[in-house]
Amino acid sequence: MAIDLTQGKPFPVILRFALPVIGGNLFQLFYTLADTIIVGQTIGENALSAVGATTVFVYFILCFIQGLTNGFSIVLAKCVGARNEKEAKANIAASFYISAFFAVIITIPACILVPLIIRMMDVPAVISEDASVYLLVMLAGTGATILYNLISNILRAFGDSRLPLLFLIFSSLLNIFLDILFIVPFGMGVGGAAFATVLSQLLAAFMSIIAGVRKYEMLRLCREDWKNGMKHLKANLHIGSVMGFQMSVMCIGQLVMQSSVNSLGTVAIAGYTAATKADQLSVLVNNSFITATAAYVAQNYGAGNVRRISLGVWASLMITELTDLLMILIIMIVQPYIVPVFVSSPSPETYAYALKFFVITLPFYPVLGLLCVYRTSVQSLGNTWAPFTACIVELVARCSASIILGHYFGYAGIIFSSPLAWIGADAIVIPVYMYTIRKLKKAM
Repeated sequence: MAIDLTQGKPFPVILRFALPVIGGNLFQLFYTLADTIIVGQTIGENALSAVGATTVFVYFILCFIQGLTNGFSIVLAKCVGARNEKEAKANIAASFYISAFFAVIITIPACILVPLIIRMMDVPAVISEDASVYLLVMLAGTGATILYNLISNILRAFGDSRLPLLFLIFSSLLNIFLDILFIVPFGMGVGGAAFATVLSQLLAAFMSIIAGVRKYEMLRLCREDWKNGMKHLKANLHIGSVMGFQMSVMCIGQLVMQSSVNSLGTVAIAGYTAATKADQLSVLVNNSFITATAAYVAQNYGAGNVRRISLGVWASLMITELTDLLMILIIMIVQPYIVPVFVSSPSPETYAYALKFFVITLPFYPVLGLLCVYRTSVQSLGNTWAPFTACIVELVARCSASIILGHYFGYAGIIFSSPLAWIGADAIVIPVYMYTIRKLKKAM
């Protein structure tokens, strides 16, 4: 059931919309968790390191895809808020055109460059072969990832966050089954885990499209809609590519961090991988509120209700910060049990690397929450330069800190680069949001 985000009290409306998104993101986390847990438990620590050493590059591609399709959803949500069905259909067609284009230009070069990527990331020779196989299969499935994220964000722009969740639950459970099937009886190794992920996500995409077309007339595009879509390529390409680039720029810093950790050996990689998988729980919850905030702000901006935007952003911030504090508490309680989930016989050093990651990162979760809400709000209000500038600051801070602090303080210095990056980005987007919302209130 679609939720009209321009009506009702902001706090419960946003929370109601966000809860299914949280559920969806948590099940999406199962894609990578199932890979790493089953790989670590059935094949061993080196296999886990092979997956962990390359997952950040897969995440880099995913970040671009999520940013790209989130940009499309912002354009679409404004049309939904303005009750302009013709423009909405044309923008949907445009988003499909652009998505098909990026599926081709990302997949082919990325697959060709796998050996170079492995060398650039300084993956240890003992795990390089497994890492190459896993990365190649995941990159070959880029089209499935784009298709799923596109249809999910279209549905969320309508105000429907439940339909994507239902099919994602099914595909997540399928992914776990296929992981076990491909790795244990079929003996496909880490490549089997990657095949399971791609196949499961492709099925989720097709099922979401079929159900969405049946449920929403706005998704039933005719020839005229596809023709009009060509006229809307520029607007969608602008905000989609900018947001995709912003998201991928953030991941470049994480690539630098992963490369720095890779140079410390397989034990460090295993501990770092286990810790970052738990850390993704908070990241995905924050991403859920990013999705909810983007849809809420865009719909109300299309409806011209600036005061409601201000109230909704404040409500999103409160929900996000409370959730981040809850995530800190949960991870603090369960952190001694995290490493054994991913590694069958972890060494004491593996535990130590994971613990150090949590000690440094957890206290700064509220800082990340501020960044998620305010950057998304600014983007949804049509400002692309401020979030982009914040991303550049975040990139420079994370890369320089991981290299410089890593040189002087080792692993701890590498991990501390993320909080520094969040603080630098917050210093830009928060003042810009305050200025923008005041200006819009005066204008409207």
